[in-house]
Amino acid sequence: MKKVDLTLLEKWEEEFSKNLPKTILKRALNANELQTIATKQESVSKTSFKFSKEIQTLPVANQQKSGRCWIFAGLNVLREIIAKKYGLKEFELSQNYIAFYDKLEKINYFLESIDDFLEVDKDDRTLQHIVRTGIQDGGQWDMFVSLVEKYGVVPKDAMEETANSSSTRTVNQLINVKLRKYASMARKNPKEKEKLKIQTLKELYDFLVSNFGNPPKQFDFEYVDKENNYYLIENLTPHQFFEEYIGNTLDNYVSIINAPTDDKPFNKTFTVEYLGNVTEGRKIKYLNLEMSKLKEKVIRQLNDDEVVWFGSDVGYFGDRDLGIWADDRYDYSNIFETDFELDKASMLDYGHSQMNHAMVITGFASKNGQPIKYKIENSWGDTSGKKGYYLASDSWFDKFVYQAVINKKYLTEEELKIWEEEPIKLKPWDPMGSLAD
Repeated sequence: MKKVDLTLLEKWEEEFSKNLPKTILKRALNANELQTIATKQESVSKTSFKFSKEIQTLPVANQQKSGRCWIFAGLNVLREIIAKKYGLKEFELSQNYIAFYDKLEKINYFLESIDDFLEVDKDDRTLQHIVRTGIQDGGQWDMFVSLVEKYGVVPKDAMEETANSSSTRTVNQLINVKLRKYASMARKNPKEKEKLKIQTLKELYDFLVSNFGNPPKQFDFEYVDKENNYYLIENLTPHQFFEEYIGNTLDNYVSIINAPTDDKPFNKTFTVEYLGNVTEGRKIKYLNLEMSKLKEKVIRQLNDDEVVWFGSDVGYFGDRDLGIWADDRYDYSNIFETDFELDKASMLDYGHSQMNHAMVITGFASKNGQPIKYKIENSWGDTSGKKGYYLASDSWFDKFVYQAVINKKYLTEEELKIWEEEPIKLKPWDPMGSLAD
C-alpha cells in the first residue's frame, strides 16, 4: 500500500490557496452548513406543497424514540379504512399492542433460528449475522401482516404508549443480552436447548409486560364521529375488531421492490433467509419491477383514493424542518467541482443506501401525465415538516424508494403469474433484507 505523498500535499495546498473561488467557498462554509450553501434557490417552486391528487388523511402519529415506523405506517393504512367507514376525524390504532407482539415473536424467531447453528463454527457468517443483529424495532410489510393476522388490532386507548414503548433503546439492548446468552448456552449444551428456550421466552415475556403493559384480550370501542354522534361498542376482541371494522383485506396486497442490481433480475420474486418475526406467519416476499412500473401502480392506487405503504432511504437530501426530500434541490457536485453521483445499483451493492424508513404516500402532483412530486404522511409527529407531512421529488423517489405495497388488482396477468413463482432466496445480509425503523 502506498503512503500519502507529502510533496503532493504541499503542491495541492499551494494550488488551493491560489484558487479564488475555492477560497471564497471555504470562507462561506466556515460560517454556514454545507447543505445551506448547496441549496438551489431556483428549485423552491418544485417543492411547494401543492398536489393534483391529494387524499385527505387523519393527523399524523408520532413514533417518538423508537424504530416502529413500519408499524405506524401499516396501522395508518388500516385506520383510514375505519375512519372512512365511520366518519372519524381523529383516531389511532394501538402501535404499542402490535409492537409488544412483534418483540415477542422476534424473540421466538431468534431462539428457533439458533437451532440451525448449534454445531457450526462460532465465526460462521450467518450465525454471526443473526447474533449481532439480534432483535430490532424495525420491520417489513409482510411482518406487519403476520402480526395483524395472528393477534388482530385494538384502538390506541385500549393499549396506550408507555415510556419504554416510545423509547426502546435500553429495552432492545437488554433483550439482546438475553438472546446472545441463550445462543451461547444452547451451543454449549444442545440437549438443554428446549428447556433454555422456554425459560428465556418466559423471562422475556415478563420483561415485555413490565415495559409495554398487558395486551388486552377484550375492550370497548368508544368514539365520536364527524357529526358529534357518540358510540360505544362493548366487549370486543382484537380479532373481532379487525374483522368487523377493517375486514380481511391484507391478502390482496403484495410488496413491489425496485432493486436494479445484477443479482436481482426484474420480473422475478425474492425472499430473504432468516428474516421474519412470526415463525408460522407470512414469509417475506417481493416482486422486483422497474421503477416506471412501480410508480405507475402507485399512481393508480392513489387515484382510486387508497394510500400506499412504502419503504425508502431517508438519510439523503432531506430537510426535516421544511419536510422535503429532493436531491435536485442541492448541488454539491458543481460547488466542489467533483462528481458525487452514484447509481442506485451501486448504492445497494456497495453499502451506500438501503431501505431504512416506512411511511405512507397520500398524494402526488403530475405534469404532462408524469408525476413530479409526492405527498407523504410521516410518523415523526406534527412539529416537523408541514404538520408532519412531507414532500418527495420524483427524482429522489427514483433513487431512494425501494419498496411499495400494492393491491394485486393493479398487477398485470403476467405479473400475477410471476408472483406465484417460488421466490429466489437472498442472503440474510442482502440490502433488500434491511428493516424500516
